[in-house]
Amino acid sequence: MTQELEVMFERISFCFETRKFADLRILLLDMEPADIALFMEDNLNEKEQLMFFRILPKELASDVFVEIDTDLQEILIKAFTDKELKAVIDDMYLDDTVDVIEEMPANVVKRILQNSTPEDRKQINELLEYPEDSAGSIMTTEFISFSPSTTIESAFEKIRRTGVNKETIYTCYVVDRKKRLVGVVSVKDMLLAETNALIADVMDSNAITVETLEDKEQVALKFSKYDFLALPVIDREGCLVGIVTVDDAVDVIQEEATEDIQKMAAVLPNEKPYLKQSVFSTWKARVPWLILLLITSTFTSLILASYEQKLNKISTVLLAFVPMLMGTAGNAGGQTSVTIIRALAVGEIEFKDIFKVMLKELLVSLCIGLTVGVICFAKIMLLDNLYSTIALNEAFVISLVCSISLIMAKLVGCILPLFAKKIRLDPAVVASPLMTTIVDALALIIYCTISLAIL
Repeated sequence: MTQELEVMFERISFCFETRKFADLRILLLDMEPADIALFMEDNLNEKEQLMFFRILPKELASDVFVEIDTDLQEILIKAFTDKELKAVIDDMYLDDTVDVIEEMPANVVKRILQNSTPEDRKQINELLEYPEDSAGSIMTTEFISFSPSTTIESAFEKIRRTGVNKETIYTCYVVDRKKRLVGVVSVKDMLLAETNALIADVMDSNAITVETLEDKEQVALKFSKYDFLALPVIDREGCLVGIVTVDDAVDVIQEEATEDIQKMAAVLPNEKPYLKQSVFSTWKARVPWLILLLITSTFTSLILASYEQKLNKISTVLLAFVPMLMGTAGNAGGQTSVTIIRALAVGEIEFKDIFKVMLKELLVSLCIGLTVGVICFAKIMLLDNLYSTIALNEAFVISLVCSISLIMAKLVGCILPLFAKKIRLDPAVVASPLMTTIVDALALIIYCTISLAIL
């Protein structure tokens, strides 16, 4: 939190505690809804939060409500009268209302729907029917559309009349009589045109669209690629059914990035903030993968056990370097898999690029393998020899295996995410447990095989 915001919070606290509500409202009008929500969550108790929310200027209340934590939203809804709840719901955009409903228990959802208008209730139910990860689930039906024959003057009249209730008025859409999307027009284009000109004369007929069932992560990537403020959503017949705005795209990108990080760390995704998660939910998110990794480590134990006696006969120091070799290989594979998963997520590569990716990673791993192998050999001869006697040929074998294991790990790290994406699995899920098991097992087999062959 910035120093300026801290000062503002102190002034708000003073006005609230001294009951100077007129001054408080003036202060709040100059603040962003997200900052007001932060103040409520961090500085007020449950009773004070309800009182503070009722003091908010009407034009701010619904915007602040959207920004506050889900738990606090539920508390406020239960404390609201029907009149208060209706005032907040009526002033919210439909996509925000749907987001709230998706997080609420059934009894709260029923009350929200009861206090919505019949038209809003119908649209909310339609939005709730779309799959959770689809464009339809994050779109809003509140947009401005014109027919191609509308004049610029009439278009501005419509914006003035209905724009206050729309998610965005900068980008408008052009539809025919069957509601099929035929073009997009911006307010800038209309301002620069003659008032008697037609929308058809200034619209862009090559509109980039998304379909209702398209993955919302792909929708968010289009915002990044084309720098749009909004994207039109069409159904299978090409009819305009809604729009996705950039604020929703940013939320999707954040959610997907968080989910990928959790999966790559072998943690089941949890949408709640860390401090809001209970001990039980945190345990439930972490323990399944740890058990799975524990079970899969049996493979490496079996491999090591089958070679242990033979390795001890030829050298007493080889087993001591197993953790180092497995760790180096695992780190190398992790480097590559994270890079590939990120490239897949932002659309930089696809499965068809697998041979290009493999060639690049092979060349990179050869360079890195040679470098790490030389440094490993020097480390063994200069440092490890201080504690135990290691023969020259033993140091050579350990360094050689280190290089080969590193190359192998990087190839596995680039191939696994690509194949996972091809068979419609989440690459982030595959990257952690499966890659760790494969890399550890292969590193051990390579080490034991080469050691026995050379020594």
